[in-house]
Amino acid sequence: MLYGVPVGYPHTQAGAKAAAANYTTVSGSTKFLTDKDMRHRAVSAMATDGTAAGEIKKADHAAGQAADALRGDNTKARPKQAIARTGVLSAHVLGFDAHDAMVRLWTTTVRGSAAGHETPEAAFQSVTVTLAWEANDWKLKDSSSTSGLVAPIDARQASNVTSDFADYIPATAEDPVMSGTVGEGGFPGNYERSKNGAFAAATSATMLYGDPRFFTDTNWRHKMLAATAAPSVLESVTSDADSTARLVMDNRGVGADGKTADGGELITRTAALGARSVSYSDQAASIELWTASVGGIAGKDETQRPQIAFLRMTVDLTWADGAWKTTAVTPSEPLVPSPSATEEAAPAASFADVGGVSNAPAFA
Repeated sequence: MLYGVPVGYPHTQAGAKAAAANYTTVSGSTKFLTDKDMRHRAVSAMATDGTAAGEIKKADHAAGQAADALRGDNTKARPKQAIARTGVLSAHVLGFDAHDAMVRLWTTTVRGSAAGHETPEAAFQSVTVTLAWEANDWKLKDSSSTSGLVAPIDARQASNVTSDFADYIPATAEDPVMSGTVGEGGFPGNYERSKNGAFAAATSATMLYGDPRFFTDTNWRHKMLAATAAPSVLESVTSDADSTARLVMDNRGVGADGKTADGGELITRTAALGARSVSYSDQAASIELWTASVGGIAGKDETQRPQIAFLRMTVDLTWADGAWKTTAVTPSEPLVPSPSATEEAAPAASFADVGGVSNAPAFA
């Protein structure tokens, strides 16, 4: 970390995805948007030598635009109660070579205040991040954002009251940090035996459980579980996961190729908006993640349009065989922002642009 910014990425496409995700998450965080000195230091850590001044001006402008949203319905800004969280749902590499990379992210943001009466509001953005390899790291050259694909909030979820968001103000929860490091078999490598390592293991586990291959590819699902679950629970977890996958496939009418009979594509993604420690020791940890999960079919049937659900997920971990391993990944109480008053849901077919393995975000 440098001035609150994750640094030190691998010189790979996964490293570029991670840098783009982290820089976007930091730029949308409460501290960045409410603390000018912190914001300028963070930009100096993110940006290339030649673009820092321009990026600082853009960041100050963005902070000004976000001020009203973070105040909620309070008469004065309350930075300690502000909610500004960003979840990365997909990351597509538009261009990559040894010197430069361009990554397009699909994100969901939640902004508002945990004080007052106005529930924080969800929105979606498409963020294009241009990076340069400088000083042995991926550095920010430019970024731009537009409105992104809008997935309606799951009709079964009702918005929470403002005080429910207090667990995810800056003092009580952390932003997820993507590493861009890929371990053996394409799954995350072993994390360090620390609270940060437990946070990373929990974040990656929730992302993997939300990957479309979890539902469509039995071999991939079993390898993923073998790589992430504790040996003591692997058999039961695998059985439960197989049952869940079959149920989803049957309910959605999806075949082994991830397609419906009329050519629709299964879309599932899970992003972490924030993480907090429930309990921690060097042998066991329980991490609560605030997640945004998209699920549905990209195709002709608008009744199957992907929807987004906001859940708190509790990930229980144990230190086994020199790594953090999950013993349980359990949905708990929803934490649901209000839908945007200005954004209309995108057509079901348009979500095909964020599906597929190549659009998966980087691991934590």
